Amino acid sequence: MISTLEKEITFRFLKARKKDGFLNVISIFSFIGISLGVAVLIIVMSVMNGFRTELINKIVGFNPHITVKSYDNNGIDLNKLDNNNLKLITKNLIFSNSGEAIILKDNTSKGIMLRGYQTKEFSDLTIIKNDKFKGDRSKLDKNSISIGNELSFSLGLKIKDKITIMSPSGVETIIGSMPKQKTFEITSIFNSGLADFDNNIALINLDTLDDFFGFDQKDRNLEIYLIDPKNIDSQKQIIQKIFDQEFIYTWADMNSSLFSALKVERNVMFIILSLIIIVAAFNIISGLTILVKNKTRDIAILKSIGVLNKSIVKIFFLIGVIIGTSATVFGIFLGVTFSLYIENFRQFLSSAFNISLFPEEIYFLSKMPSEINPTSIFIISLCSIIITIIVSIFPAIKAAKMDPIKSLKYE
Repeated sequence: MISTLEKEITFRFLKARKKDGFLNVISIFSFIGISLGVAVLIIVMSVMNGFRTELINKIVGFNPHITVKSYDNNGIDLNKLDNNNLKLITKNLIFSNSGEAIILKDNTSKGIMLRGYQTKEFSDLTIIKNDKFKGDRSKLDKNSISIGNELSFSLGLKIKDKITIMSPSGVETIIGSMPKQKTFEITSIFNSGLADFDNNIALINLDTLDDFFGFDQKDRNLEIYLIDPKNIDSQKQIIQKIFDQEFIYTWADMNSSLFSALKVERNVMFIILSLIIIVAAFNIISGLTILVKNKTRDIAILKSIGVLNKSIVKIFFLIGVIIGTSATVFGIFLGVTFSLYIENFRQFLSSAFNISLFPEEIYFLSKMPSEINPTSIFIISLCSIIITIIVSIFPAIKAAKMDPIKSLKYE
């Protein structure tokens, strides 16, 4: 427990006096350094969390959350679709298939991935429902094709244009095997927000795709769309128990290298920016050491009237902890405020200095993402306070070890 006397002396030592000018400067810089360190950490973590969430939303919006593929020629057991556990976690089940082909337009050719969907299921896809979709949402008949925005731009295509698709599977003729070709009419253009997808994937009718590549209905994959696609690991385990004889992969499996890189980058940024707090916290050692030196006479008097060493330790320890904790709280306030209004700050800086910060054409995001994570804030705050506690111990112990007789001898 902290006694009333210890509290009184602590707050008395914290009050600024003219003769402690240099000490006050160190204390102010310690406060500012810790506050900025905490604030910057919160801002960076919030932006990285926001970017990760935006990326997940775009990937989940374009890809099936879980894909089930049969290992053999028997296909997926349709009786498993009635499983109650499956119904509890899914909002939609769609059969699809895919194959690689070449798109031909005038003198230009490009390799693409064709995905096949039934017409009624095509309109249920997330990328078809978004505001950037152009064309007929209900049309995907046997001669229709829906292409990505980037593909239409790179090949100069627009709605109602006709293109030729060439399949790698050949057709036997009297002169040998010839590549299978089919002409499609562009009925819609989608925009997932991810250039790589929009430039390399096109959607056609499922029956047309099966006929084009020579697939059977048993070759079709099952696309599972979950109610909560972000909680993918636990739901993948449920699906694996249901489809125990099939191959299962998720949107996270398909983009594992990307999210691993993001995780490593996030951890490295946390470590690097934590050094700001550590450097600022070491100023507390300097400040407390100078404070002990300046308060030599006061410490000696306190000891001579019977104040215990542990009370002296508590007093100087509290001074360091109060500076660090108050700086941490102020840093949390700064970091959270900046994270909440980071888009407003971006727009203000862009207009004030006439520069483009976080351009949409590069990052494919309409605004700067930010997502405040209470757990991250708690960890950052805890680390800051722990560092402050550690650096406050040494000067406090040094003050308690002071000999009152020697201290008063030269006063």
